[in-house]
Amino acid sequence: MSKKTGLKPISQELILDRMRFENPWWVTGSIDDDYNNMQHRLYFDLFYPLVEETDVKRAVVLMGPRRVGKTVMMHHTIEKLLQNKVNRHHVCFISIDNPIYLNMGLEELFSLARRAAGTPATKGWFVFFDEIQYLKDWEVHLKVLVDSFPHTKFIVSGSAAAALRLKSAESGAGRFTDFMLPPLTFHEYIHLKKYDNLIRPGTLNWKGKNSDFFTTINIKEVNRHFIDYINFGGYPEVIFSEKMQANPGRYIKSDIVDKVLLRDLPSLYGIQDVQELNSFFTTLVYYSGSEVSLDSLSKSSGVEKNLLKKYLEYLEAAFLVRVVHRIDETAKKFQRANFYKVYLTNPSLRSALFSPLKDTDEGIGNMVETAIYSQWMHRGWFTPWYARWSVGKFQGEVDMVGLDDKNLKPVWALEIKWSNRYFEKPAELKSLLQFCNKNQLHDAIVTSVDKEGTIEHDGIILNYVPSALYAYVVGANTLEHKKSM
Repeated sequence: MSKKTGLKPISQELILDRMRFENPWWVTGSIDDDYNNMQHRLYFDLFYPLVEETDVKRAVVLMGPRRVGKTVMMHHTIEKLLQNKVNRHHVCFISIDNPIYLNMGLEELFSLARRAAGTPATKGWFVFFDEIQYLKDWEVHLKVLVDSFPHTKFIVSGSAAAALRLKSAESGAGRFTDFMLPPLTFHEYIHLKKYDNLIRPGTLNWKGKNSDFFTTINIKEVNRHFIDYINFGGYPEVIFSEKMQANPGRYIKSDIVDKVLLRDLPSLYGIQDVQELNSFFTTLVYYSGSEVSLDSLSKSSGVEKNLLKKYLEYLEAAFLVRVVHRIDETAKKFQRANFYKVYLTNPSLRSALFSPLKDTDEGIGNMVETAIYSQWMHRGWFTPWYARWSVGKFQGEVDMVGLDDKNLKPVWALEIKWSNRYFEKPAELKSLLQFCNKNQLHDAIVTSVDKEGTIEHDGIILNYVPSALYAYVVGANTLEHKKSM
């Protein structure tokens, strides 16, 4: 009996029973049907080779925001290992957030898993630890495991992406391989919903050459799915559930936003006033895609500026938002970043806090811009910028600019519109045309609702692409690029 509480400690047999329950393939040879019936994310093909690679003595750290499918991807990985004839008694899954494992180290859990499976050998195992952030000093435990068991592959997952990445970089140099699983791209959404038949290969005349692109046989149908994606499309579970879509405030907000704001971030960073953080995040959601400053955000949210700066860093760390910085019309950066834009990493977070948008609602333009930005955020090697400047009474702005990594000169410009107006009246794209002429850019892309085509105006070739198709292309090209890296 425990002297402090008079309570019996949890018996080892109970823990072993739990492990057997979490690992049904020890008996059946397969994962549960619930997981087997779910479709693989397209990122699975990038993740699985990291797990299968046993010659390199590294643990794999699977990171990403809540509800993007990390646990499901782990189970799909387990199923493929079993299909590839890995001994089923050498594959183990343990969910660290289960209170039954409280205060237990990874090495102790691995030892118990071998007992539960009836396999004392330590070689040839694939061990999956889910929700690793719930174990204090997890990175130290994991490093010790990698060093102590060189013939076992360890795979861990966690939701507090940036905190995990920081600890992984600090303690796991040469021992850990990080893998970020982001919210669904529009390309993945179309694939998972089996609407691929709507998309066809096409070309875009870009910088004098025909480049591979995509087109569609039915832009109205693609746009309908694009609006659904903006409202509900970031999370695999939600896109297949009409019940969740009918009440995104209940399901997305309580399961994703609230758990991050009220539990994950306060516990990681010692935040005292969670309601203040909640209020600030709600303000950011409302202004996603608009230019803001610390002064304006402080007035809107009622939070002092120094604290706001920290909150912004925490929300970026949780992969809920992304700060995008400004350049002027000559692509020069500002010495003091007083103004910037803050984008949601996934537009469907907005419908969770407010309400779903229709294609004609006032706020849809900003959410289309947010959706397109969120496709680019999957590229860890790319930093987006936006341009904004004043000349007399004229206020110029270009929605997205790509800078050359070496000389920081603009290499392309993008104007995001949820309107066909500028296809008919290209002269009204005054800011874009001025920016291109100032920076010797001869081509630019302008998104629309459903207009496709090329128009030359003021010496600039303007390529018009429907916003939904452009979002699809960025997601598809990002995945292809990652496969070739």
